[in-house]
Amino acid sequence: MSSVWLLVFFITAILMVGAGIIMAWLLAPTSRNPQKLDPYECGIAATGWAWQQFNVGYYLFALLFLIFEVECVFMFPWAVVMRSLGVIAFVEILIFLFILVLGLAYAWKTKALEWE
Repeated sequence: MSSVWLLVFFITAILMVGAGIIMAWLLAPTSRNPQKLDPYECGIAATGWAWQQFNVGYYLFALLFLIFEVECVFMFPWAVVMRSLGVIAFVEILIFLFILVLGLAYAWKTKALEWE
């Protein structure tokens, strides 16, 4: 009996999402102005080719930022429950931080954090 309710739930969810998309498509205001299709760059008209190659340093910097941002996400819950976890959890977080510091040292050594 529960599988019937699960099927009803999924069908209802699909119908409601579909109805929302169709209603937005029918009721949303549209503009046929060709200027509407231009990319917006801080009020400045776009120049150049959009498919140009960027320096890999931008991507590397973004990945490093993401890694250390995820570190902060993992550190906060650990800090909240640290006393109840004990010494083993403290050693584990020190190992985790050591690995991240190694990654930072490697990025620093390869000059990934420097702009040229």
